[in-house]
Amino acid sequence: MRFPATCPRCHHTVQADYTDSGIHDLRCEQCSGAFTVYLRKHKFEMLFDLGTRALMDGYAREAVSSFAASLERFFEFYTRASALEQAAQHGEDFEVAHARLEKTWKLITAQSERQLGAFAMQYLQRQGQPPDFLTPQTLGSEFRNRVIHRGYLPPRQEVEAYAARTFALIDRLLTELGDVASHAQLEQELIYARHMAQQGDEVIAVFEEHPGMFRVRRFGSRLPPKQQANKALPATHTNDAISFQAALRERGELLGQVFKSAGMDV
Repeated sequence: MRFPATCPRCHHTVQADYTDSGIHDLRCEQCSGAFTVYLRKHKFEMLFDLGTRALMDGYAREAVSSFAASLERFFEFYTRASALEQAAQHGEDFEVAHARLEKTWKLITAQSERQLGAFAMQYLQRQGQPPDFLTPQTLGSEFRNRVIHRGYLPPRQEVEAYAARTFALIDRLLTELGDVASHAQLEQELIYARHMAQQGDEVIAVFEEHPGMFRVRRFGSRLPPKQQANKALPATHTNDAISFQAALRERGELLGQVFKSAGMDV
């Protein structure tokens, strides 16, 4: 999937492919200038928005895989943010803590069950209670497995219900994290800074923050008035397809700015 990036020199629009790292090294077709777009958006956010786009475009089955991957990557986001929070509480240097976390995560990076276990223990330690929501019913595991592994073609209503469960769970855990989520944001900024340090002075750095389902939910009040959603969801909302449809309506205008056909290739 692609997004439009504006050359900082001549303002020509360049189509860029989303990358796994959030770092996009580009060269303008018009002026040949080099620039790098650093996308301030985490992988779980991007995956959820891609699932939302697929659902809005009628690709229900494809949306399920994106929503499922989004939840897995959010568990990683939570685990990393919580681990870095603990390091900060002990007065540890952030770069040292980040390096240690990277080394540890590599041990489980290819094993989803171990990653889920790491999340469960971090949640227990941070919240003081077991993650009772980690059940097949809450996670929609049977539905996900039927779609992804057994080729089930789900109707839109079932996908909306699955998306609603995923949306509500991530939103709840983000609320519990609160400002602690900034530790994961700082980790991303550290990676971006290291990439910038390796580039020459001729490469212009461009930082972008694209709107999305979770960005609007948490940061909508910080956007310019014309970019704000019509109305934010209440702090607590039901975990069903109706709530998810309401979120789609409220965020649709902002999502459209990113995914509109005039500027993006899907």
